[in-house]
Amino acid sequence: MDKTYNPQQIETQWYQTWESRGYFQPDGKGNPYCIMIPPPNVTGTLHMGHAFQDTLMDILVRYHRMHGDNTLWQPGTDHAGIATQMVVERQLNAEDKTRHDLGREAFVDKIWAWKAQSGGTIQNQMRRLGASVDWSRERFTMDEGLSTAVRDVFIQLYREGLIYRGQRLVNWDPVLQTAVSDLEVESAEEQGSIWRLRYPLADGDETLVVATTRPETMLGDTAVAVNPEDERYRHLIGRRVKLPLVGREIPIVADEYVDASFGTGCLKITPAHDFNDYEVGRRHGCEPINIFTGDARVNANAPAAYQGLDRYEARERIVADLEAAGLLEGIDAHKLMVPRCDRTRAVIEPYLTYQWFVDLTRETQSDGRPGGWAEITRPAIQAVRQGHIRFVPENWTKTYYNWLEDIQDWCISRQLWWGHRIPAWYDEAGNVYVGEDEQAVRAAHGLDEATALTRDEDVLDTWFSSALWPFSTLGWPDETPELASFYPTSVLVTGFDIIFFWVARMIMMGLKFRGDVPFREVYIHGLVRDSEGAKMSKSKGNVLDPIDIVDGIDLESLVAKRTTGLMQPQRAGAIEKQTRKAFPEGIAAHGTDALRFTFASLATTGRDVVFDMGRVDGYRNFCNKLWNAARFVLMNTEGQDCGTSGGEQTLGTAERWIISRLQTTERTVNDAIAGYRMDQAAQAIYEFIWDEYCDWYLELSKPALQDAGDDAAARGTRRTLVTVLEAVLRLAHPIMPFVTEAIWQRVAPLAGVSGETVMTQPFPVAEPAREDPEAEAEIDWLQRFILGIRRIRGEMDIAPGKPLPVLLGNASAQDLDRLERHRAALDFLGRLESVTVLDAADNAPESALALVDQLEIRVPMAGLIDKDAELTRLEKERSRLAGDIQRTEGKLGNERFVTRAPADVVQKERDKLAEAQTALGRIEDQINRIARL
Repeated sequence: MDKTYNPQQIETQWYQTWESRGYFQPDGKGNPYCIMIPPPNVTGTLHMGHAFQDTLMDILVRYHRMHGDNTLWQPGTDHAGIATQMVVERQLNAEDKTRHDLGREAFVDKIWAWKAQSGGTIQNQMRRLGASVDWSRERFTMDEGLSTAVRDVFIQLYREGLIYRGQRLVNWDPVLQTAVSDLEVESAEEQGSIWRLRYPLADGDETLVVATTRPETMLGDTAVAVNPEDERYRHLIGRRVKLPLVGREIPIVADEYVDASFGTGCLKITPAHDFNDYEVGRRHGCEPINIFTGDARVNANAPAAYQGLDRYEARERIVADLEAAGLLEGIDAHKLMVPRCDRTRAVIEPYLTYQWFVDLTRETQSDGRPGGWAEITRPAIQAVRQGHIRFVPENWTKTYYNWLEDIQDWCISRQLWWGHRIPAWYDEAGNVYVGEDEQAVRAAHGLDEATALTRDEDVLDTWFSSALWPFSTLGWPDETPELASFYPTSVLVTGFDIIFFWVARMIMMGLKFRGDVPFREVYIHGLVRDSEGAKMSKSKGNVLDPIDIVDGIDLESLVAKRTTGLMQPQRAGAIEKQTRKAFPEGIAAHGTDALRFTFASLATTGRDVVFDMGRVDGYRNFCNKLWNAARFVLMNTEGQDCGTSGGEQTLGTAERWIISRLQTTERTVNDAIAGYRMDQAAQAIYEFIWDEYCDWYLELSKPALQDAGDDAAARGTRRTLVTVLEAVLRLAHPIMPFVTEAIWQRVAPLAGVSGETVMTQPFPVAEPAREDPEAEAEIDWLQRFILGIRRIRGEMDIAPGKPLPVLLGNASAQDLDRLERHRAALDFLGRLESVTVLDAADNAPESALALVDQLEIRVPMAGLIDKDAELTRLEKERSRLAGDIQRTEGKLGNERFVTRAPADVVQKERDKLAEAQTALGRIEDQINRIARL
């Protein structure tokens, strides 16, 4: 093995070997185990959230593959209608062209060409992260087979009356000029205003003052609403007002939706441009009036003076005209939640338009009569309630139920050119025909060529195609062997933010079209945030590219990545400064295994995953520790008799102990991974490798390896070194695949294990018969003895290599027996000069003391330290700590600091003070003890 652990030298080589030899493909043996990857958008690159999620899935897949299951991890990407179309449109815009200059067919061809050119980025990133997906089965949501599945589902749902076309209010992006899903809308608090407008009564001189945050929409008002319990306006209910600037009379209605305490208590109702107003208007029979075009300009339904104006230009003119007419009572500053498209940052417009919907609320009884049973949603609820699907953690079931029990029909159409085009045609009379293609429509409905048909321009929402992912990727609508073997899949690994948009819809569609759930379990993980707990976003400048952590990146390149292409260019300076402060030397290369182990250690059941580069540094050291331990083992075992030839071997207490501890670790890791607690698995592996195997067993093995007079003991030690290391490499492989494979290749032959790769070896399972409580108790005593000696060395600043005389007081017969058995190890690890057992009547000299239960371990101070030099050092440390305490007490005594600083900052100062006071107490105790010498 190389002297230095270099992950870059081993990772690419081993991944290519695994993939080329087909290790990632199902072997057809064992129970089927299948995970569907949540398909990332083909447009971009994997971010930290993807890397975290892929690591969790790969741990599960590798774990089940090693357990002998017939394992499939299905990869693929999503066509991402909006995002992909935007990328290519921006390319055209740079050439002073639009998609309309090319036409639909040529534009779609251009997107396919772009996808072919750039589509491999994500796959290469996944390879670098060690994802053991079956690349031979890679799918894309626009593949021919998946497109057929989408078309067939649409047609069947339409024929059953569960898909319809209707006029409804949707989230509308006026830049993209398409409906968008709630997931693509980000709402944030922004500074705005409330305008108070006077609406004159139609039959008198009174006016009603309405309050609105969007005065431009008044052109589409169809009513004014007041709370029926509001005594100020009760007498006006049923009368009418004359809509200013428009002249249309609209009613005053009573509705409990109105908050009498907000604004003036009078609410203008604009059903075509507000979701809540739409519901109020529907209750009172108000016909919606759409006053905007698709690009958010005022249309012909408004007075001519405003037609053609952008919505914000119209706002300014309307307010000015109201003020000129004496109908503007005032304007108040007001913070409000503003919805913006996460792609264009345009303010979303509630917009009344014709769209295609899946009917999620239609109820029928089992015999087909209306009433009593929501056809699509109810089975999805029952599947979870009856235990056919289990959420992990279980508390997410409540979120799932809440959404499904208060669901609205699903808008599935998008006004884009890239995507699955809706298989619907219209004749000149507006009749709708749905079928596989135009010829099939004509044949089914007896339409000859003289009947002109026009295809629907819209495409389907990408969530519609991804809802079919668990079965469409396995070959449906054909009944393939893969579909028979792997559906239902085993577990879905996903974030909580798409329980509504993806998880629930896959369950609905799986039950509808396969008659069974799409997966047995849903493992909900948290979202990755930065070390301060903030969401990672390019605009904040806190995004980390997982590959930069794996391979490293210099500071200037990191700054360029974080500041290039910002939607807010003015943020570039602040982000550059922040980056230079956080990463003054760039990011060092850590390797994939260190990053994966970090992700595993963070995978608790909590919602947020707070990512800290310090953890990756620590786990890079952990990989290095394992590498160096393996080098030590190989140097002491290669070319030696490791017990595989049947020679006599004896196992000492240390060997029995490490084998026993391995059983506990194997049990913990198996239970943790099976229970989706990757953090607990990582912790158990870390503690065993670092603390028990490396820090203790390797040291305990050295006396036996160096004792030339006991061949059986040396053989037993070598055998234990290689067999335990081989087992723990298998145990850690799902989390750290590369370093474990590289080491296993050298260790396995010594342990008598054959095979091409660690990834197809059996996963370790605890053997109760190999547990040894007696050996564990013995080594626990020895460890506490050694740690007591080391603590005394540390407190008294005694050199690690200086031999120490030790006095033992209050020693029991068992202590003396253990002392005799482990004397060699105690002398070696504790660097003991001598051990003297004191009688009860002996007076011990001034000593440093450590306890192991009732056993007193004393190290006499006289002659071990330079008294004067040590007192000088301790006095200097005492002065430093006293100064720190004084400064911190002064800061905490400042009322302005305590009341104005963030709570976490104040708490850090309090913790700092407590630590310094504790340290000062220890220093003063040492000074007093040394002064008595």
